[in-house]
Amino acid sequence: MAHWLFKSEPKTWGWQAQKDAGEAGTEWTGVRNYLARNHMRAMKIGDKGFFYHSNEGLEVVGIVEVCALSHPDSSAKGDPKWDCVDIRAVCDMPKPVTLKDVKASEKLAKMSLVTSMRLSVQPVTDEEYLEVCRMGGLDNPPR
Repeated sequence: MAHWLFKSEPKTWGWQAQKDAGEAGTEWTGVRNYLARNHMRAMKIGDKGFFYHSNEGLEVVGIVEVCALSHPDSSAKGDPKWDCVDIRAVCDMPKPVTLKDVKASEKLAKMSLVTSMRLSVQPVTDEEYLEVCRMGGLDNPPR
């Protein structure tokens, strides 16, 4: 099982909107970066990821799960080069983990959130996943 980080601006699509999408989840549309798209193409059903509020908040606020494999992005107006996955909310992060906290952690110094801040869909190592969950108060994180 792989882990990921999905960035979204709270004004555009926030954590509450993701939770409100329910068990069916929603398409993670609008990604127009080849590396981020390729990350989505590599995802498997059940992969977990962090939901990160970008621009405002700058914090991991929840955990999501991939619930549909890579497929054409409905917002790409038929352009076949853009894909997306569907994700659903799994749980809140009891204590949001801020970018400042991530940057202050030696254990997370190589995390993509620190090294590739602009990338909207990022891989997260198992160790990083567990550390961010620990920092956020999830003693038994979803796997």
